[in-house]
Amino acid sequence: MAEELPGLERQPDAMVRIAVEGGEVMTYSFGTGDDALLLANGGPGLPCDYMRDSHSHLADEGYRVVAWDQLGTGRSDRPADRALWTIERYARELERVRAGLGLGAVHLLGQSWGGWLAIEYALTFPEGVKTLILSNTAGDLPHLAGELDRLRAALGPETVTMMLRREAEGSIGHPEYKAAVELLNWRHVHRLEALPAALRRSMDGMAFDIYNTMQGPNEFVYTGNLKDWNRIADMRRIARPVLIVVGEHDELTPACAMRMHEALPDSALGVYRDASHSTCFETPGPYFRDLLAFLDRHRG
Repeated sequence: MAEELPGLERQPDAMVRIAVEGGEVMTYSFGTGDDALLLANGGPGLPCDYMRDSHSHLADEGYRVVAWDQLGTGRSDRPADRALWTIERYARELERVRAGLGLGAVHLLGQSWGGWLAIEYALTFPEGVKTLILSNTAGDLPHLAGELDRLRAALGPETVTMMLRREAEGSIGHPEYKAAVELLNWRHVHRLEALPAALRRSMDGMAFDIYNTMQGPNEFVYTGNLKDWNRIADMRRIARPVLIVVGEHDELTPACAMRMHEALPDSALGVYRDASHSTCFETPGPYFRDLLAFLDRHRG
């Protein structure tokens, strides 16, 4: 039996530690079927609580639902070596998790940063993927940077000038800058009056060293080692069915989703009205209806 985890509505059926480069990671499994849905959560630097808890009920549909705390987060080991914080190493970590749990080819669902990781994994270890679900994500981060500038511009020229000045000065801790980022978060990251407990736990558990090293200081500035990552030209090699999920107001915008959709040989695209970057919480009815329909079409 798995240890009791406080705050979870549903306890995992199994918790297994897997050795990866740099340490060990904790995995969580719900259900025992041969058809596995493997969840790669966002961040980088977040524990998996929000994806694990929100999707665990799919075990009742006959799927083995698996999540893990990526190295450096949650109940996984927390090494201090910044050389470990690369998308290539995390892709190898994902493969260690899949193989270590004996999952076979999986339905791989990547949300946000987990989507970039899922794309990298599908290109590096194609035999490990049965289907791919790319939720609230992008395949071209330089293009995303332009989209984020467009979202920032909606705050008005005076606010944009202030943000650029404070970023150049290194004074992004100033209340006026933080207020602008908070407004952008409410518009484009989550449109929720109250955060679900699992999402709050993940956010409270953020490993900022990983986030800053790979992404940057906040959701709207990319200065880390991922800023030039672009796999659009390679995505034509992903010869698996793909479902793309994007919120109407998503920070990783519908334009980012369209670039992936046009690059992939076999993809479907769903744009969710009134949702932003937290689609599975903001519009759970249509989100889970469409996700389950996609999984069922490719079951077995």
